[in-house]
Amino acid sequence: MHRFHCSFRSISANKITILDKEQIHHLKNVLRLTLGDTVVVFDEEGNEYNCIIEKISDKVTLQIKEKHLLSKNKQQLRITVACAMPKKAKMDEIVDKLTQLGVDEIIPLETKRVIVKLDDKAKEIRLTRWQKIALNASRQSQRNQIPAVSPIKDIKEVLSKSEDFDLKLIPALLGKRRTLREILEKSKAKNILVLIGPEGDFTAEEIESAIKAGCIPVSLGELVLRVDTAAIAVASFIRLYANS
Repeated sequence: MHRFHCSFRSISANKITILDKEQIHHLKNVLRLTLGDTVVVFDEEGNEYNCIIEKISDKVTLQIKEKHLLSKNKQQLRITVACAMPKKAKMDEIVDKLTQLGVDEIIPLETKRVIVKLDDKAKEIRLTRWQKIALNASRQSQRNQIPAVSPIKDIKEVLSKSEDFDLKLIPALLGKRRTLREILEKSKAKNILVLIGPEGDFTAEEIESAIKAGCIPVSLGELVLRVDTAAIAVASFIRLYANS
């Protein structure tokens, strides 16, 4: 069934109003849906609604036929990936794939060895694009909760707030490291932070700062992975292990 997203503020009684022009265009001109057709809508809180199209104009009005509300008491694993920005447009792909893998927050990360340097205007443009990619990936993967894509942050800023997490991991190429399996077997963490370094890895100073903040250095095996591969591999392993 075709899926759309709306803000919780767009829901009133048994009606949902879609105002987003891109979604309206997709509904009308791409999918060619019409009055009486059934669609699924999800909001930013993870609730899902089965709806019937009631009116199509410059906005779309839907009538709610069935609600599936997310239980607030259900404790779920939460994964945050702070990923150093790679060259070219690979961050777009990282956001897309991490969304499909169920990551809850994605933080584009600036470190000393990150090559991509953006001014404030470019950062704003990139953030808007990444948030749009996360929305579309959520719809495509039938995921109800859209991950938060944060503004670009320096690694020091991320580490300064790392006490919010009960498990913090930093894949690294050198030094004493443990395996992901070993750590996850002994951990009952429900809020995990993963730091993914740039091409060339974190500096020794950054790793030292991360360890002081409680991060555990981990190995991803004998092969040296690219930034996008490392981010996807770690998120996949954690999610798979949590569901096993």
